[in-house]
Amino acid sequence: MANAVNVANDTDPDDRSRPMTAAIEGYLFYEIAALLVLAAGAGFIGLMLRQPLIVSFIAVGIIAGPSVLDIAQSDAQIDLLAELGIALLLFLVGLKLDFNLVRTLGPVALIAGTAQVLLTGAIGYGLALALGVDAGTAVYVAVALTFSSTIIIVKLLSDKREIDALHGRMALGILIVQDVVVVIAMIVLSAIAVGGAAAEGGGALGEVLKVLGYGAAMLVFVVVFIRYVADPLVERLSEAPELLVSFAIGWAALLAAVGHYLGLGKELGGLLAGVSLASTAYREAISGRLASLRDFLLLFFFIALGVSLDLSVLGASIGAALVLSVFVLVGKPLIVMGVLRVLGYRKRTGFLAGVTLAQISEFSLIFMAMGVGIGHLDEEALGLVTLVGLITIAVSTYMITFSNRLYAICEPALRLFDKRGGEAGDQGEAAGKRPHDVVIFGLGRYGLGIALALRDSGKRVLGVDFSPEAVRAARARGFDAVFGDATDPEFLSHLPLQGAEWLVMAVPEHDIGLTHEDPRLALLGAARDLGFRGKLAVAAQREQTAARLAEARADLVLMPYRDAAFAAAGMIAGKTEAPVAVAADPEGQKDLPV
Repeated sequence: MANAVNVANDTDPDDRSRPMTAAIEGYLFYEIAALLVLAAGAGFIGLMLRQPLIVSFIAVGIIAGPSVLDIAQSDAQIDLLAELGIALLLFLVGLKLDFNLVRTLGPVALIAGTAQVLLTGAIGYGLALALGVDAGTAVYVAVALTFSSTIIIVKLLSDKREIDALHGRMALGILIVQDVVVVIAMIVLSAIAVGGAAAEGGGALGEVLKVLGYGAAMLVFVVVFIRYVADPLVERLSEAPELLVSFAIGWAALLAAVGHYLGLGKELGGLLAGVSLASTAYREAISGRLASLRDFLLLFFFIALGVSLDLSVLGASIGAALVLSVFVLVGKPLIVMGVLRVLGYRKRTGFLAGVTLAQISEFSLIFMAMGVGIGHLDEEALGLVTLVGLITIAVSTYMITFSNRLYAICEPALRLFDKRGGEAGDQGEAAGKRPHDVVIFGLGRYGLGIALALRDSGKRVLGVDFSPEAVRAARARGFDAVFGDATDPEFLSHLPLQGAEWLVMAVPEHDIGLTHEDPRLALLGAARDLGFRGKLAVAAQREQTAARLAEARADLVLMPYRDAAFAAAGMIAGKTEAPVAVAADPEGQKDLPV
């Protein structure tokens, strides 16, 4: 026994610490594993109930928290992952805030979005005061009620094939205005936090001016980056898609860290990182590839949020939460309907757009959490808005899913919103840009040749390619062209597929054969899943491949060499005329893939 003690005492201290460290690390791994399993199980149940993941993830946090299973105890590690998730979420929001897009948003969406925010905030503030909430907290609650969830709305509208419908476009326009308000709210909160900290230190004015100077410097940096660096840098990185994704994550984390170091907050830094890349041609590709990572990291934010909730406090807030939830579920759609009625839209358009916005957002919870961090709010206020979020998100999911049936039920009671004559959106849509007739994936010599012939026949063509050189060459020839991966469903969901007559897959076959990884099969399945009702044409080089593509529901299988041979034979026999020669490609098509 003594020898054993002596051996233990003679052991190097570093060696003695290793088992303890391994045990802690092992426990952390077990904890994260348990949380992920719980999240998967809750997500599956939510899927069966047609609920979005936000509701399931908050429920996981409550179950894993001290009030139930008490599994989530590594607060520092979970908070770190949550902060990364928030920074990435705001990066993706900034990625959508292209200055050109905001400038061309249109007066209807701008007016409707601004009116919705102001009216919802004013009425929400009055309700919060009537429920006994103090004035400062009521301001936070009112702002939180104005936001709607972009993630949920885009997902549900895409599932219903209503993204391109008039009410879907109106809802998305209002969401863009809300995103701008989010930016302003984050800046205001950061300024308040700096001012409060400086006041406690006795140098309020000087500290605030210093941070404002830092903010101006970051804005100047972002503007210079957009003007001179963003496009050439991202275009070069796009040659290696994995590197482009790594750069985007690192860039978001870097500016989030810089923003925090300068006193502006990680949220604002991540947002500016997204804005700095929003004007590039690769933002949709970046956004599509980071969506899954965003959802994974946000899991930990919602878990941390659920863990922080005290069930006894939540019980005391149920009454107020129900009142505010009814306002969001009923009052917010009525506000949207009223605004759109004034702008000349029919009650059906206003109803469907309003129902789409009848929930609060993940940003509402982030906004309240920032208020708690600053010291303006207590946990009870955060719990109140979280309850409102759980109720409104859960209920509005069914409202959006069954919106047409709901309209049929409510239509007799909506006579106040009747209007005579045509709808404002009818004329606006007719006067807008004509949708693309054909979308071509693959802008090599073959795909671009098809595009040229279709344009000569009067068709409007949109080109898609994963090669920056091919996209640049197509744009030089006057085509609408975007950079993106045809096999990425998230990217495909952002393309204007609904109005197209044909989708053409002109990607070279090479020697890959026809496996489950064939991008042409992925496109066929994804296009049908997204509700595309037009026809699909796919290029192949081998007869066996062509037969199997036809079995996969391709409407037309193109075989370039065979088709060219038949066309050449027809010209030689004098049965067809030779095509008119086209001008040389200014970018040099000799380097493009066939």
